Amino acid sequence: MRREGNKAVPGQRNAARRPGADRAADTTAARPRPARPAPSAEARLRYWFDTTLARGIPALCGWLALGCLALVVPVSALLVWTDQQAPATLGSWIAAVWRSTGQTMRLGGEVGPPLRVLLSVLLALIALLYVSTLVSLITTGLTDRLMALDRGRAAILERGHTVVLGWSEQIPTVVSELVAARTDRRRRVIAVLADRDKAAMEEDLATTARATGRARVLCRTGRPTDPAVLARVSPATADCVLVLPRDDPRDDAETVKTLLSLSAALGEDRRVRVVAAVRDDRHLAAARLAGGPRTTVLDVDDISARLVVDCARQPGLSLVHQELLDFAGHEFHTLRDPALPGLTFEEAAGACPESVAVGIAHDDGTVTLNPPLSARFLEGDSLLVIARDEHSTRLSDLPVPHDPRALTHAPAPAPAPAERVLLLGWNRRAPRIVDQLSRRTPPGSTLDVVAGPRAATAAAVRSAAEALAPRMPVRHHPGDPALRSTTDALDPTGYDVVIVLGPDPRPGRGEPDDRILVTLLNLRAREEESGRQVPVVTEMTDDRNRLIAPRPAGADFVVSGRLIGLLMTQISQNPHLTAVFEELLSPAGNTLHLRPAAHYVTTGRTTSFAAVAASAARRGECAIGYRSATASGHGMRINPPKARVRYWHARDQVVLIAPGD
Repeated sequence: MRREGNKAVPGQRNAARRPGADRAADTTAARPRPARPAPSAEARLRYWFDTTLARGIPALCGWLALGCLALVVPVSALLVWTDQQAPATLGSWIAAVWRSTGQTMRLGGEVGPPLRVLLSVLLALIALLYVSTLVSLITTGLTDRLMALDRGRAAILERGHTVVLGWSEQIPTVVSELVAARTDRRRRVIAVLADRDKAAMEEDLATTARATGRARVLCRTGRPTDPAVLARVSPATADCVLVLPRDDPRDDAETVKTLLSLSAALGEDRRVRVVAAVRDDRHLAAARLAGGPRTTVLDVDDISARLVVDCARQPGLSLVHQELLDFAGHEFHTLRDPALPGLTFEEAAGACPESVAVGIAHDDGTVTLNPPLSARFLEGDSLLVIARDEHSTRLSDLPVPHDPRALTHAPAPAPAPAERVLLLGWNRRAPRIVDQLSRRTPPGSTLDVVAGPRAATAAAVRSAAEALAPRMPVRHHPGDPALRSTTDALDPTGYDVVIVLGPDPRPGRGEPDDRILVTLLNLRAREEESGRQVPVVTEMTDDRNRLIAPRPAGADFVVSGRLIGLLMTQISQNPHLTAVFEELLSPAGNTLHLRPAAHYVTTGRTTSFAAVAASAARRGECAIGYRSATASGHGMRINPPKARVRYWHARDQVVLIAPGD
């Protein structure tokens, strides 16, 4: 029964009960739930303490005060009790304890009437509040400043430093080479600005770049396209600025925007050298307009294609490129000497026993590479040499002697036979490579392309074949270059040269070099079966994969990202090198060559490199090194001492700067 007002109403609980509910209720009543264990006293105390702290700062301050009093009052009492002059009365003893406690906690410790004690405590609390607030403000300011530094937003106040804008695959190479290029300076500062976390950039550079020695690498976070953010690395007071290309060609527009931002930050009257690079030549003209006249803009894909074709035409040339571009070896330098004006190039070249003279750098920024021996130096001209560093070249009074009997004459050039070229793979640089091959291979040469059957790839190969039909026949063989059955069907050992390209990087797909390594494994297996080795030129994206590639020492690898980074660094340190490398990588003008040593000196005997240089000079060429056929490793040597005498083998080659193919 239940009541509603003054009436008793029958209960409805049992009326809604389903059939069998009584039995279920009885069963439930018969099986009581097990009682949960009561929380322990420690758990209840911990929960009470946590709940108290959750009430905010006042509760935290109260607990802190109680904790301090719980420690300070007993210790103060012991301190007074152990004093030999302890008060005799209880009141005096309590006053002494209060005085010690007050002095310890900076609460005044005054004794006397309650009002005096209360006022002293109030003054002490006011002083404590002021001091703690001041300390808090100072701590907050320092913390904010340290956090700003940690976030990479603090300004760099340097002069003569190097600024690197952006983050791409070239960053480890560029930073390492900049450090190596600045060994002659006591203080070297490299400022990197990229839209990445500062700590992540520093960690990446610590693991990928070479040891910085005394150089300082300062990383700053921000978008280089914002002129206000650019001010963090002080580009206006820098020695040079490098704008790295983006990894995706579709981001070249951002490089153009960065150059516009840099031009706005530097102003009209600027003297800072700027070196930039784009991947898509459609943005090349815009980038040069945005950068201005003092900006050098490199076309990454065009340079990579030229390097691949150079190595395909002359196997082993990638080793020369690596040596000339890497600051760890011998590279180009300009020498200013008051004795140069009036000298002929022949006289200046003969006066360099420890370096190789290769040209004249004019005062207006132009360069004459491999000039005639009779060309004279004018006021303001510099000597362009290949040397270990800029301090190792000194003009000598006497030229290095050589044995004229060792000199020989090259045979009359014979018509070059037609060649068969095999291209395994296709990417965005392949049309450039095919076009360059058609211009530089002998008449009658053919090109076979093995590329995937995708419609876009087939259309690109067909378009290239139609464009080159008058000069070189191009045949497309649809298939996967990484499959052994595909390459074996064409017998790659029957070709004069094989070029291996990786696919363009795409999201969700593996690294392009992975497929290249598989292709190289298949080629090596085929070579071992046939007993014939064919020259292979491989384009890779990661230099670390070159170390594990299944090719013999001295094989040609074009790691485009690393080589572009090296080239940008070289040009940033010496603006004359823009014209030098433009000519060396062009099929016209003076280029790099590897030719038999027998064309210059008598082989099978010993003679000095000075004899090789003299023989090349009378043919209008500059000998800059040699490649030994019997030495261990790749045998390449650039800028050997002219006085050193060595045995010349019939299969040795001479490295030259000479006109044309």
